Amino acid sequence: MSWTRGEPLTAEHRSRLVNSGVLPEVLDDLTLRNVTGPLPEWWHEHGNALYLRDGMTVPEKLIEVMATYPFRDVLIVLGTGMEWFSSLLIGGDSATVFIGPNTFMTAADIYCGGESTIVLNEGVVATRGAVVDARNGGSIVCQPDQLWAAYVYIVTDDMHRLEDVETGARINSYGAHVRFGRHVWLGRDVIISGHVEIGDGAVVGMRSMVRGQKVPPRTAVAGVPARVIREGVTWRGEDTP
Repeated sequence: MSWTRGEPLTAEHRSRLVNSGVLPEVLDDLTLRNVTGPLPEWWHEHGNALYLRDGMTVPEKLIEVMATYPFRDVLIVLGTGMEWFSSLLIGGDSATVFIGPNTFMTAADIYCGGESTIVLNEGVVATRGAVVDARNGGSIVCQPDQLWAAYVYIVTDDMHRLEDVETGARINSYGAHVRFGRHVWLGRDVIISGHVEIGDGAVVGMRSMVRGQKVPPRTAVAGVPARVIREGVTWRGEDTP
């Protein structure tokens, strides 16, 4: 698709992105233009904005599916090509999505619900089938330099209510916030859910679950639920002896 592009990123939208967790230095390195068309007739009338980095494209089908149902005040900024993503879905008004530069996610599904936020700052590499799902006002914010093996599942909420029989109080997460530090490695089939903080340089082992936990920086964790199995670790992308 040939996109027509208009003005650069506005000061208002820049402020919204920074407040959502986008690093100012990442934004400053991008040349972004607001997409003027072709988009649904309601797109601009409802106050939505889609910015693309110069030279980047988005598959037509990705936008068609995303815009199946109207929404308002949604801000989407794409600093990388989306050719290898499976889907980018918006589930309500006032969602904010930032996919930063040097991000490669094969067959990934991105879902951002109303009042929710997804920020992948820079250099997020997911080998296959990642699911990133923020909803109910929750947020997922990743600092630069992420390596995710196949089929990681990152979600703020369980999508259904679990409650205490006696009190009726909800006991599972709702609108949770997930934070990734810099240089984080997730093994295959890792599940991240609820309020989670993963520190800089941490490693989460294959098929582990981090749920409502804090993972200290430079530790390796594994298990269901995950526990620290080693401290003082670092990792490299290359596979050397």
